[in-house]
This record gives sequence, structure tokens and C-alpha cells, in this order.
Amino acid sequence: MFHKIKSVTPLSDYILSVQFSEGVTKRYDLKSLFDKYPMFLPLKEDDLLFSSVEVDVGGYGIIWNDDIDIACDELFFNGETVKTPFDGLIAFSDATQLWGLNESTLRKAIAYGKLINGIDVCKFGKQWIISSDAMKREYGEPEATA
Repeated sequence: MFHKIKSVTPLSDYILSVQFSEGVTKRYDLKSLFDKYPMFLPLKEDDLLFSSVEVDVGGYGIIWNDDIDIACDELFFNGETVKTPFDGLIAFSDATQLWGLNESTLRKAIAYGKLINGIDVCKFGKQWIISSDAMKREYGEPEATA
């Protein structure tokens, strides 16, 4: 399963904060890469380049330029999990992709009382958010994607 990235934020001391679509946040320390892989050295030498990190198209990695990137699974499996108040919260659009469902399926589950508003789901403005626990309870583990 790919762990799609929603956002990445450069922090001090060459650490990245990476938020994943399944509601998990990781901190990834780049310093170990500087000695192993010379292609990462420009990030150490240029603060503006380090700060220019962004999520690659599709959320399957992060990029700085055509030569420097890191795959999502590297960040997920080798990053340190950070506890946040938003752990386990997933946007409907992300949940439908992860579980292979339509958003209408989730809206119907709310209407029929299968998912309880205020407990399993909540609407913020126009965006519905659902807990990963509720998704797993009702729909099992997310589909494996390639």
C-alpha cells in the first residue's frame, strides 16, 4: 500500500514534518542521508533549496528539484510518528480513495445511521472528516493500491 502524502513542512535541523492521507504525521530526519547519498548534500548547503520541498504530483513522494526526491514509503516507514490532535482523521475524499468507495456511499452511511455525525464523522465547512477507526470498523482495512 502506498502511503499518500498530503503535506510536507521543512523544520529546523533538516527535519521534515510529513502528513499522510490516512491521518498519520511523521518526522523525517534528512541528516542520515547526507553521508550516504551525495545527491542530498545541496539541501545541507542551501537553506532556500531545503525550504522549497513540496509534495510530488499524486502524493507518492516529495521533491526539491529534478535530482532530489524521496518516496512516500521511505518517509512513512523510516519517519518517527508524531502524536497530534488530528491523528486518525481523514477527509472523505482521501477515505474514498484509500478504501475504493464513492463519497455517496459514506454520505448514505451517515443518513442511515451507520456512521454517526459528531462521533464517527464531522463536517467542517464543506469538508466531511471521518475517523480511520470508523472506516476500519465499517469497511475493513484499506485496499492495497499500486
